[in-house]
Amino acid sequence: MCPLPAPDASGPALLTIRIQPRASRNEVIFPEDGTIKIRLMAPPVDGAANEALVRFLADILNIPKSDIGIVSGHTSRRKIVRIQGLSAEDVKGLLNEKRK
Repeated sequence: MCPLPAPDASGPALLTIRIQPRASRNEVIFPEDGTIKIRLMAPPVDGAANEALVRFLADILNIPKSDIGIVSGHTSRRKIVRIQGLSAEDVKGLLNEKRK
């Protein structure tokens, strides 16, 4: 599950992210397999984990929540997330700076 490249340089970044809901804290983890894993305290009920993911990413990346959207995986732990205004490399770099 590697980040997908943006369709072109001016397009949004598309990332595949694995979510772990009901974690003890919100954090970014990069397991040895190269995936992006985000642990969230929110439960996977009524979209709470999806909302928490968008808020968490917006806070880390310092962008508005409206620039982040879940493209697929609304009811799955594996999600494809669209991030407007940043490249996939920029997003991965910012997440790497904030990881625990």
